[in-house]
Amino acid sequence: MVSKFQTNLNEIKTKILHIGEGLLQANSLINEALATCDHEKFTEARGKIKNIGAKADEIDNNIIKVLALYTPEARDLRQVIAYLKITNELSRACSNTRSFVRGFTDVCTDVDVATINEYAVPMQSSTVKAIKLTLSMIECSDTEEIQELYNEVLIEENKTDDLYEMVERNLSQQADGQSFEKFHKMLRALRKSGKIASRAISIANLLVYAKVGGNFHN
Repeated sequence: MVSKFQTNLNEIKTKILHIGEGLLQANSLINEALATCDHEKFTEARGKIKNIGAKADEIDNNIIKVLALYTPEARDLRQVIAYLKITNELSRACSNTRSFVRGFTDVCTDVDVATINEYAVPMQSSTVKAIKLTLSMIECSDTEEIQELYNEVLIEENKTDDLYEMVERNLSQQADGQSFEKFHKMLRALRKSGKIASRAISIANLLVYAKVGGNFHN
């Protein structure tokens, strides 16, 4: 028989996954929209992450109730604490996603399609993969698999950093007095994509802590 504590924890996990799935869908739509600057898909992407603040607050309140009612210890306590921190990371990732959409739609028609295909699309693809791998960690219970998934998330996050540095150099070389502002806006938007991947690795860190133990990863 499943305990009331575990039932509550499972409900919290389900709600976290629901937010995570919305984040994944939003970023997948962004990836599809990039090359053609598809404003409808950008708008649809934003619709996948509506009212995240209220949803995260609801989860946090549920977590506080679980802590008050059941005073969990050891691994259970680690998991509850991790979930409390994960909701914040998801909220920030959703905020970064909205900022990315808002920033990129302002400049996507002004930027060379080849540049978008060479840098923005693969960068966003790595962000999407990082989110997907992180969500799979939430459902995983095998410690070795958790570590393997964490390493894969880290690889994708590093790819976004490398690609951002490449596109930054590329656009800096192309920029002149007239194009500097639009290139700067594109870089600022792409930085948000990289931050989404950073949020994914932060969540992956928390899941390793919750399910394997040890200290928080830096």
